[in-house]
Amino acid sequence: MRVSMIVLLGAALLAAGSVLTAPSLIAAQAAQNAKASELWKALGRRLEAEAAAVDGVVGYTLVDLTSGDRLGRLEHEVFPTASTIKIAILYELYRQVDEARLRLDDSRALDRRHAVGGSGILNELTTPTLSLGDYATLMIVLSDNTATNVLIDVVGMQNVNSRMSALGLDQTRLRRRMIDLDAARRGEENVATPAEIARLLEIVHRGEGLSKASHQDMLAVLKKPKSSALRRSVPPRVEVANKPGGLEGVAVDAGIVYLESRPYIFVMMATFLTENGAGDAAIETASRRAFDYFNRLALSSEYGRRIR
Repeated sequence: MRVSMIVLLGAALLAAGSVLTAPSLIAAQAAQNAKASELWKALGRRLEAEAAAVDGVVGYTLVDLTSGDRLGRLEHEVFPTASTIKIAILYELYRQVDEARLRLDDSRALDRRHAVGGSGILNELTTPTLSLGDYATLMIVLSDNTATNVLIDVVGMQNVNSRMSALGLDQTRLRRRMIDLDAARRGEENVATPAEIARLLEIVHRGEGLSKASHQDMLAVLKKPKSSALRRSVPPRVEVANKPGGLEGVAVDAGIVYLESRPYIFVMMATFLTENGAGDAAIETASRRAFDYFNRLALSSEYGRRIR
C-alpha cells in the first residue's frame, strides 16, 4: 500500500512538472520560430531590393520544400517564359509515355521543316533520326529549338495546354513553336506566372501524375549540367533540376535546388529589360541569396549555431 502511494505521488509530481514546464517550452519554440521568421523576412527584403533595382519588370517565387513557406513578387502576373516553357512540354511527353501513347525509344527522322535557328545543334545537321528521349535531352540540355518543335508536334500543343489546365495551371500556355516570330508578333507568346512555374516544378519534384520510372527519368534530364544564372550561384556538388530561358528583353530561370536536407524551388522571370544581361545578373544574385539562406539553415541548429 505504501509503495502504491509513493508511485501515485511520483506520477502526480511528474504530471504537474510537465504542466509547469509546458509554458516555458512553448515560449522557447516561439523564440526559435521568431528568429527563423526574421531570417526569412530579411531574405525577402534582399530579394525585393534586387528585383526593384533591375531596369525592367521582375517577378519571382521561392518555395521552401521543407516548411512550405514561400516568398513572391508579382508571382501571379503573366510573363513570357522563353525556353522555360520546355518544362511543360517535357512533362507532357512523360505523361503520354505513362499513358502508353508514346515510347521514349520511338524514333523520328528530322523533318527539315522543323529546323529553326537559335540555340541547339540540330539546325546544323541534315536529316538525323533520333529517339524521342534524345530529342527531349537536346531540348533541355542544349535548349535545342528544332528538337523542341519536333516534340511539340509529337505531343500536341493543345495537349500540353489541356494538361496544364488539368493541373490548375491556367496561365501556363504554349502558343507557338520555337522561333516563330510571326506568331510572336500576333501576340501568340508562350507564357506563365512565376507561381505556376513553381507549382509545376513542385509537381515534378513530387512526381505527381508520373510513374516512378518517368519521375526519375524526367528529373534526371532536368538535372543534366547546363549553363544558367541559377546554376552558377549554386556549388557544383548540389544537384539542380532547372530550365533557363531568354528572349529579346526577357530572362527566366526556374528550378529545384536539391540542397541536402533543405531543398527549395527558385523561379525568377524578368521582362521589358533594356538589356538581357541585367536580367541574368539579377537572377544569379537572387539565386545566390536564396542558396546562402537555405544553406545556413542546413548547416545550423534550431538555435542558429553552425554545427555541420
